[in-house]
Amino acid sequence: MRNNISLNQGIFTQNILALVVLMLAIFSALYVNYFVEATSVGTAYHYGLWSLMPAFVTIALSWLTREPLTALLSGIAVGAFMMGQYDLTDQILIPSIAQAGTAGLLLLYLWLLGGLLGIWSKTGAAQAFADYMIKHFVRGQRSAKLVTWLLGILFFQGGTMSTVLVGTTVRPLADKAGVSHEEMSYIVDSTASPIAIVIAFNAWPAYVQALIFVPGVAFLATEADRIAFFFAAVPFSFYGIIAVIGTFLLSLNITTFSGKRIREAHQRAATTGELDAPGAKPLSAKELQVCNVPQGYRAHVLEFILPLVTLIAIAVLTFILLGSPKINWAFGTALLLSAIIALAKGMSLSQVIDGFGNGLKGVVLASVILMLAVTIGAISKQIGGGVYLVSLLSAQVPYWLLPVILQFMAMLIAFSTGTSWGTFAIAFPLAMPLAWAIAQTAGIENAELFMMICFATVLNGSVYGDQCSPISDTTILSSMTTGCDMMDHVKSQIVPATYAAGLAAILWTLTVLIFA
Repeated sequence: MRNNISLNQGIFTQNILALVVLMLAIFSALYVNYFVEATSVGTAYHYGLWSLMPAFVTIALSWLTREPLTALLSGIAVGAFMMGQYDLTDQILIPSIAQAGTAGLLLLYLWLLGGLLGIWSKTGAAQAFADYMIKHFVRGQRSAKLVTWLLGILFFQGGTMSTVLVGTTVRPLADKAGVSHEEMSYIVDSTASPIAIVIAFNAWPAYVQALIFVPGVAFLATEADRIAFFFAAVPFSFYGIIAVIGTFLLSLNITTFSGKRIREAHQRAATTGELDAPGAKPLSAKELQVCNVPQGYRAHVLEFILPLVTLIAIAVLTFILLGSPKINWAFGTALLLSAIIALAKGMSLSQVIDGFGNGLKGVVLASVILMLAVTIGAISKQIGGGVYLVSLLSAQVPYWLLPVILQFMAMLIAFSTGTSWGTFAIAFPLAMPLAWAIAQTAGIENAELFMMICFATVLNGSVYGDQCSPISDTTILSSMTTGCDMMDHVKSQIVPATYAAGLAAILWTLTVLIFA
């Protein structure tokens, strides 16, 4: 009884704190709207420290309440009030959903991904794959995590694509092997974007090169020069390299550098068989956790492998032929192929549709959270959160300190906005000219090397911030596809990721001091 009273008092205190934070934020937003003048920076503007308030409110409420939906809606309301937009439905949410990018995300992760997972659950294909892998390859927790890590390396396209592919593939076999969801979500998330900046044969160089042009710098003059510069800087992606090594060590059950929460999760799963922490609220709904295969239907492992191979092949081939992977084509074809196989083997159309519907129900919450995360990222950018951080941290500094300052700046922007690519668009056009100017002022002999290191710090810092942010799409999707509570994932991942970022900062500073 005493424990229950203490627990209720703790929840009550957290709720009161959350309410106080929200009320203060709303009053502050109204104050900013009526009394604070925006500061212009070129064609952009910001409201000083106030520009970070929507992101701060969202992150603070996520930690206090463990309810990302409420936290995101609160952050959106605060940002909207700052801009004098009080009709959240017509002025904020509907225009955000109407954007092609947001609509594409909802189509992919609600209809296509949810439908595919639902049909695999209905046919038992995912369970058949798990049984096959356990029989032939997976012998326990370690081998299940190694398979996950290897798939993360294989799907080096990065970001949401890698997160969804790997998480969807390994969830059934990892659950069967008794791997905690905190460990799985960390391995999936920490081999998604980090591997994309180490094995950069993907869409990242083509996107980033357009942001790093600096007038008068010969080695950044043309598109080909800038892409070559990107690949030349890959050896300096210390965070990406260390993060991938860290997940490999965890896959070998070496938890020394994984932090207390992951060690506790590993121990809990090994001793009690509980894959989630007490009180966890996994994003993956019960519709996707239970197989309801029709009587007389026998699933075959190829029902999982063929759609998956088709999905990967279409994504890779469209990237090679068209310059960017057509993810919707890939998932749509895999969904259609899974349905056709099920129908050809005797499952009725109504049963297939039932599986599809259960899949949609299973990812509705995660899809709404994803849509709101995109919305608040756009609001943070609109009110100048990233621009303010750049102007704050880019004052005159010693040349050897600049890489770490740029890293910290990119980490903060990405953590606050939940997007690495959005951070690239904010930080690179400001950071690269700044780095070149400081290189000239300091008389650095190897200016190109110095620029590569500064480039790598922004690139890697953005990936760290995106990876650790509770409002990031990859954070949400890695939690959803592995069945982990989102805030358990955030809290357990941030420690090993910060270890990697700290070690990377030391290596960048030493490289500049010794070689630049």
